[in-house]
Amino acid sequence: MTVISAPEQFNTDDLYVDLATTLGRSLYLKCEGFNFAGSVKLKAALGMVTEAERSGRLRPGSVLVESSSGNLGVALAMIAASRGYRFVCVTDPRCNPATHRLMQALGAEVRVVDAPDVAGGYLATRIALVRSMVDSDGRYVWLNQYANPENWGSHTVTTGPQIEAAFPGLDVLFVGAGTTGTLMGCARYFRSRPGRVRVVAVDAAGSVTFGDRAAPRMIPGLGTSVRPPMLDEGYVDDVVHVAEPDTLDVCHRLARRGFLFGGSTGTVVAGALAWLARHGDEAITAVALAPDLGERYLDTVYSPSWLREHFGADVAAGTPGAFGGRPAFAGTGRDAAFEMPLQAVRS
Repeated sequence: MTVISAPEQFNTDDLYVDLATTLGRSLYLKCEGFNFAGSVKLKAALGMVTEAERSGRLRPGSVLVESSSGNLGVALAMIAASRGYRFVCVTDPRCNPATHRLMQALGAEVRVVDAPDVAGGYLATRIALVRSMVDSDGRYVWLNQYANPENWGSHTVTTGPQIEAAFPGLDVLFVGAGTTGTLMGCARYFRSRPGRVRVVAVDAAGSVTFGDRAAPRMIPGLGTSVRPPMLDEGYVDDVVHVAEPDTLDVCHRLARRGFLFGGSTGTVVAGALAWLARHGDEAITAVALAPDLGERYLDTVYSPSWLREHFGADVAAGTPGAFGGRPAFAGTGRDAAFEMPLQAVRS
């Protein structure tokens, strides 16, 4: 029996889904959404808050402030409520309505910026507002998830060891790239281990994280319009870019088999399947990290009206082939919706 006294004390760390019967390829999905924050971001949020308290930056009367497109904001709102802090989340119009309401239900103040930055996203605008708030009032404490070493450090002592314990013969690990905290933590951990595990980053098409040209993105979570300061590409063996129609395709395929996952998870799975189609064989042991569940995407990814508005009537109606316009996971090269990088995978 598990008994807790604070919501941040609970997290399911050992649940994996084998997608072989669902998507036709053996791929083990590490489910990180079964905690009271609903995503993998609980680990980073808890690590950053705990270190800020330990160092004395965060103390009674402090007000947490952070820029987030959703999941980290929920995790911080939950921890702030549990520990008695005020919390202000700075987000943008792409934040899922359910996520916005959830943060407010937890007592957070949510501020939405609506002016795009020079790259066409909102991240630089969000960060500028956070900086102005910190400069204007000494009570504000910005954890800065984009540069905070606890963002990736929390995964070197939790997520990485957990995966290794479950799959000692792991060949390849797929991790989504947002702030790159989860990616860097897992990559640094496995680089320090004696075995050879390939770590593949999965990014959203239109993200500038790995040097691609910025383009509009509608699904929050993965991808950035400002290169994350903590990213060190030397720890990443390969990169896959996934177009949003392919994210939607995977989300809906999984939902039709009873697995309701979030947009970030759909992107990671789509990228993993594309990479495996080109580089893998059936003997490879592959794990993908599922950052979130799907309930917060009911107003977006799983809403016919939202799909119709942003992706067209065929996608909203679930017309076969409407999502990607080609055989699923065909891996047809850099010009396909699943973009593969030019660099070779390290052997």
